Amino acid sequence: MFSPQGPTLRELAVQALSSVEHGYDLLAPAFDATPFRTPDRILDATAAALAPLGPFDAGLDLCCGTGAGVRVLAPLCRTQVTGADFSAGMLARARAAAVPARGPRPAWVRADARALPFAGAFDLAVSFGAFGHFLPAERPGLFAQVHRALRPGGLFAFPVGAPPPVRSPWYWAFAGFDAAMRVRNALRRPPFVMYYRTFPLSAVRADLAAAGFDVALSPLAAFGRRPDGSPRARLVLARRR
Repeated sequence: MFSPQGPTLRELAVQALSSVEHGYDLLAPAFDATPFRTPDRILDATAAALAPLGPFDAGLDLCCGTGAGVRVLAPLCRTQVTGADFSAGMLARARAAAVPARGPRPAWVRADARALPFAGAFDLAVSFGAFGHFLPAERPGLFAQVHRALRPGGLFAFPVGAPPPVRSPWYWAFAGFDAAMRVRNALRRPPFVMYYRTFPLSAVRADLAAAGFDVALSPLAAFGRRPDGSPRARLVLARRR
């Protein structure tokens, strides 16, 4: 499915019926051949937006998966780049990948984002495509963990896309996926937490502020603007007070 190197429909079904951690362990060998891997276009736009704010000393790729986000961190960080994820399978793929041409050699740490083993260790933290795996009630704790992992003045950055309008097919596709996932989780344990519509920007900004961040938004110009003039994508820049 998706490509000859990607997972089969049966493999995706087995993943969806597993826990999040085990599901990603199963998907890891084919993950980079799926649309779930953050596109290079998003990574490059994020790197370009962060470059004028650096350089940074130490950087963290939170929920790093197979390590695509390290492409953003490596050229921006002078001394240390760390990827953290709770899937052993995804980390194994990250370790096997080529070392970035620029920047420090990455370190890989197995850790749950809700209980990070870091305190005041990083100047920059990024995350890509992972927030659908956290329920809204988990966001305050997640952001508190990132706050603890950063040094004072440290930056937490991640891209967010504008929500599709109701008339868009994507609106109904995301709504249908979330509804199906809620039914699956009501009927089967352990749950597989993955939702597309549980990370609204206004609530996210409020939770970041409550966790001790000053929050700003930077349009990602590469993605253009919607008909109403608003950006199609933004970079959230949350700085630890």
